[in-house]
Amino acid sequence: MNKNEFIDRLNSRVLLGDGAMGTLLYQSGAFLNTCFDELNLVNPKLVGKVHESYIRCGCDLIETNSFGANEFKLGKFGLADKVEQINRAAVELAQEAAGRDKVLVAGSVGPLGVPMTPFGRLERDQAFNAFVRQIRTLIESGIDLLMLETFSDPQEILVALDAAAELGDIATVAQLVTNEFQETIYGQKIQDALGMVACHPAVAAVGLNCSVGPSTMLSSLELIRPVTDKPLSLQPNAGLPREVEGRKIYMSTPEYMAEFAKRFLEKGVRIIGGCCGTTPEHIREIIKAVRSVDKATGGVSIKAIRDWGSELTKDRPVGQDPVPLAHRSKFAAKLAKGEKVISVEVTPPRGANLDSILEKARLCHTHDVDAINIPDGPRASSRISPMITAIQIQQEVGMETILHVCCRDRNIIGIQSDMLGAQAIGLRNMLFITGDPPKLGDYPDATAVFDLDAIGLTDVVRGLNRGIDIGGNEFQPPLSLVLGVGANPVASDLEREIERFKLKVKAGAEYAITQPVFDTRSLFAFMDRVADGHIPIIAGIWPFASFKNAEFMANEVPGVVVPENLLERMSLAQTRQDGLKIGVEIAQELIAEIYDRVAGFAISAPFGNVKIPLAVMGKISADQIA
Repeated sequence: MNKNEFIDRLNSRVLLGDGAMGTLLYQSGAFLNTCFDELNLVNPKLVGKVHESYIRCGCDLIETNSFGANEFKLGKFGLADKVEQINRAAVELAQEAAGRDKVLVAGSVGPLGVPMTPFGRLERDQAFNAFVRQIRTLIESGIDLLMLETFSDPQEILVALDAAAELGDIATVAQLVTNEFQETIYGQKIQDALGMVACHPAVAAVGLNCSVGPSTMLSSLELIRPVTDKPLSLQPNAGLPREVEGRKIYMSTPEYMAEFAKRFLEKGVRIIGGCCGTTPEHIREIIKAVRSVDKATGGVSIKAIRDWGSELTKDRPVGQDPVPLAHRSKFAAKLAKGEKVISVEVTPPRGANLDSILEKARLCHTHDVDAINIPDGPRASSRISPMITAIQIQQEVGMETILHVCCRDRNIIGIQSDMLGAQAIGLRNMLFITGDPPKLGDYPDATAVFDLDAIGLTDVVRGLNRGIDIGGNEFQPPLSLVLGVGANPVASDLEREIERFKLKVKAGAEYAITQPVFDTRSLFAFMDRVADGHIPIIAGIWPFASFKNAEFMANEVPGVVVPENLLERMSLAQTRQDGLKIGVEIAQELIAEIYDRVAGFAISAPFGNVKIPLAVMGKISADQIA
């Protein structure tokens, strides 16, 4: 695989690598003073079993057992004459394990183990020739890409990159080592060292591995992101090792590693794996955590389906003019006129009885709420169909709903069928969301579909509103759905959130509802950044029901930031009623502060109690909340 082919692959999806080779060989009985690279010849079954254990976890990439298979390190074991033989065997064992599973085989190359000048006596030409000897054998044996890893000296890895470039255009990943101070062992700042390495023309991707655990590596990631536009790779240790009865034990659990792997992905890392101390259990959890998130956020917008007016689609039908927004629903008419809209969010029940939510909707309807907001499997939970809930509310109560449509659980054909059905039954107001991965919910092993994300779904339904389906077929009459999307003004990666929001608007979004707002400055800053989109933004409002509820929102709900002063204020509540009153007061103050900047409010009902948002609206007093 050449450099450009590899970069294209990384742009399409994240690559998940294997874990430690030496750790598993040692755990399987290999002595520490053994030449682990020689095991390719003297115990190939053991090496093959390690590869197979990672492949069974579902990884996309495995590394050959050749990290130290250069003439200097092998020379310490009297094996310098077997460089070619050991490296060929390493590739053959990895390829045999990979089989037909389409798993990539990366040729692992580590430092020579002898310091180069000026830190040692090894001259550049000697190092270059040693790298050429090993890398040539790996390439000729059929590796898919080259993995230069665990280098402490940037000058040494640059020599290895020169050697790789001498031998052709093979995709090469270059990884340095950092310490807990974000420096190389020679005291150079890791961002400076990596920035220099990333500039080498042979580099397809660049990153860090080994030495530190995932937390420190995340801190280093913040430093290296600005220095290169090359794809990034991270392969941390399973924490810093501890000495226990003469053995080095790595303390990071698989679940802990998986949580950081998700953060790596969210911050743009495209190759994620493990180094020392990581086992198949670690890699299995990393893959489970990252795959669903990657599908949810990593380029599944399928904008090629329809990009109105582009050169790619100029020969496709453009369809009919959509129904004017003001004519699609009462909710849409108020948005079109610039009138404030109020919705109350109520989560559908886990069982099949809708009596309670219908009663809540009647109470809201009596107090002039414009619509009931109905989430679709929030936090990846399983509940009664939100569409059935919406239909029942509109038919039994006579009140409009805002139906959340989640991309997680249905493929593109099923979602289109649902949109046609919604139109037929009289539902109009939609809110398109990508959805939480199953890992976050009650069924972590459930399969996530994610044919689309919120951008792609908005684009598809914009076409349906013009009378054109996903296959480019025209139909009559067109749909008249109202296209809403989500927004998070306090996203951890705000630049990415802003970019995605603008793509949602370009795809056809007609309004947005934010995550619950607690920090008004962040909301205003976000709105200023996306003001050129010119769509109404409705602020999400979550009234705290108690201090415990506030803590939960602050610590457990993704995408929500609760300022410390609000938590301190809620902590003053002495009774349940005090907590409700303070929570209502905070929500009212937030609404007053942002009232002139937003198109309305989507007020949540904590624990399903719609009297709380009604109190926030001033329709009832806080004392009437039961």
